[in-house]
Amino acid sequence: MKSPPTTAPLWLLALLTFSGTLAMHIFVPALPRAGQDLGAAPAEMQLTISLYIMGLALGQLIYGPLADRLGRRPVLMAGLCLYTLAGLAAALAPGVQGLIAARLFQALGGCAGLVLGRALVRDLSAGADVARRMALMNLMVVIGPGAAPLVGTLLAESLGWQAILWALVGLGLFNLALSWRLLPEPARAPAGDFRDVLRNYLGLLRSPAFLGYALGGGCATTSMYAYVAAAPFIYVHELGRPDFEVGLYLAVLIFGIWGGSVAASWMAGRMDGNRMLALGNGASMLAGLAMLGVVLAGFASVAALVGLMFVFTFGMGIASPAAMTKAIGVDPRAVASASGLYGFVQMTVGAICAALAGIGDSPMLAAAMVIAVAGVISQVCFRLAARSQGK
Repeated sequence: MKSPPTTAPLWLLALLTFSGTLAMHIFVPALPRAGQDLGAAPAEMQLTISLYIMGLALGQLIYGPLADRLGRRPVLMAGLCLYTLAGLAAALAPGVQGLIAARLFQALGGCAGLVLGRALVRDLSAGADVARRMALMNLMVVIGPGAAPLVGTLLAESLGWQAILWALVGLGLFNLALSWRLLPEPARAPAGDFRDVLRNYLGLLRSPAFLGYALGGGCATTSMYAYVAAAPFIYVHELGRPDFEVGLYLAVLIFGIWGGSVAASWMAGRMDGNRMLALGNGASMLAGLAMLGVVLAGFASVAALVGLMFVFTFGMGIASPAAMTKAIGVDPRAVASASGLYGFVQMTVGAICAALAGIGDSPMLAAAMVIAVAGVISQVCFRLAARSQGK
């Protein structure tokens, strides 16, 4: 009889982790075409993105405590089943309302891999190997959102927008089969009571420092989803570009985040985290305000928008790790709870920003306003958080 596996391939954990967010990014280029076929307004189609992000937010509060109580493997398998079945419902949805609902449940399922992929790296590694494997996995995970719009564009152009949804069903089945075959159930310390988790959450919500870093981190990072959700309508409807170019413009964002992450690694040993937040988000804020100015002045172009969003994501790449580090370090006794709550706040902010980008007749103006205002809010939040800690 074959013995059960005692470790998991890193590539599989990376695949599980980015499958949840991949399903968001891959569908973005198809929004105009899907909306036309379904007779849906841009604001309705953008709900397939904003509610998907909300599903990712809610899942981050649920899966951690559940997996601690019931085990990583059964909770992950249940999430993957939900991801696959909801993907099938999305592919067969007869109208936009059904598609929106199916996408919400798809996100709730996909979030299992997002939360538990990283948890399994920690569970199945030891010592310095944890940091090494986590860094390698993060490098693989970053490829997903960068390649997803390009893959989505290719599928939509060659096979139709529904092909994207069927591809996600296939990915869900693939993940299920591999997880069943290759993933072990790691040994874990006894789980705390759900009341302990709730107590930690309430304590963090009463902390001005945590709230400042979490809200600021959300505005500094996931406000980008306003642009992501609006991009197909900006470039296709307002700037008259062909559908297939949208994926290329969105892929540029990943290079900005990657460049900012490299800069953050260099800056981390040379300056305080609050200083990194001020500099990184300051660059993003200025790019957002400049984008709003360009749009209001009537000078918007592909080069201007893509260039300014590259600067925005570069600053985001600097601010993101510093904001998370500061937030989860507020209470050393509640690091895991802080991580889950930070992710929830971050994704909730992203969902709100994506929904706000669908308001009004001009997605370009709405997205620019959201990003500019979010940049200002995050600077204020970071400053208040630092002041509450006496720094």
